[in-house]
Amino acid sequence: MKVHVLKLKNKELNFEIGMYLCSLLNKLFKQMDFSYGNQLSSSKLKDGEFYLSLPVINNNISFNFIESYIRELEKEHINQLFNYLKLNNLDNCNLTKQEQKAFNLIKTNKIKFEEYKLIDILNWQFQKEIDPLKINLLTVNSLNKYPFYGQATVNNGVISYESLNANVLNNKTSKPTILIHSNNQNCIYLETPFYLKDGHGATSVLQNDYLNELNAHFIITCIKKVITEKFSYNEKATKIALKNTIIKLPVNKNNQVDYDFMNTYIKSIEKIIIKKVINWLDER
Repeated sequence: MKVHVLKLKNKELNFEIGMYLCSLLNKLFKQMDFSYGNQLSSSKLKDGEFYLSLPVINNNISFNFIESYIRELEKEHINQLFNYLKLNNLDNCNLTKQEQKAFNLIKTNKIKFEEYKLIDILNWQFQKEIDPLKINLLTVNSLNKYPFYGQATVNNGVISYESLNANVLNNKTSKPTILIHSNNQNCIYLETPFYLKDGHGATSVLQNDYLNELNAHFIITCIKKVITEKFSYNEKATKIALKNTIIKLPVNKNNQVDYDFMNTYIKSIEKIIIKKVINWLDER
C-alpha cells in the first residue's frame, strides 16, 4: 500500500533513464520534507504539483540525451575507479603464497584460535565528548576538519566534519583506533583525530601498539560476532561489560595473538574483493 510503482508513458524504461529519473525524484522529494507523519501518498503523487526539469529537443523529452549522459557519467566514474586502483597499487590482485595459505587455513578451519578478554588485548583511552548544541561555541578558524562521530550506524557514524577547539580533539597523534558504541554495538575503525558526541561515556575508544588497518578489521569482525548476540539496546555494551567480553583470535606457535596472520588474511580478502571489482569494470 505504501510502495508506489511507476512506469513511463509511451516509452520503455531502461537503466539509464531510470537512474536519471530516480536522481531527480530523490532530490525533489527531499525538498518536499516528507516524513512518517506526512507521507507521500498515491493521491499526492497523482494530484500534487510535482515538476521535474528534463532536457528537451523540439519540445519533446530527449531520452536519447538522457541515456547518453548517464553512459558518459558511468564511463567517467569507471575511469576514476581504475585510476584510483592503479594509484594505490591495487590493480595487482594476485595472491602471494602467504596470502593464499592464510586464506586456505581459515577456509578449512585449520588455524588455531584462543579466547581473550577484550581488556587483555585492547587499551581503553580517555575520551573527550561534545554537546552538539555547543559546537558553534567551540568552532575555530582552521583548514583542518576532523570527523565528528555520533552513535548512528548511518555514514559510518560520522555526523559532520568540524574545526573545533583543540581541547576537545581525540586521538591527536592519529593512532589506529576502534570505536564501539554501547547502544547499537556498532564498531568503527579510524586512524585520524576525531571529535565525539556526548553520550555519557557510551562509546569505548580502543587502541593497542600492534593495531593497524588490516588486523583491526579482523579483530572488529571477531568482536561484532560476539557482541551483537550478547548485547542489545536494553542490555548495552558498557565499558565494564565490554572489558570482560571474551572473543577468539588466531595465535602463533608461541601461543600469542598472531597479528601478522591477521594482516595477511585480510590482505588476501582485500585482493579477492578488488579482483571482483576489476572483473566487473572489465565487463562494463
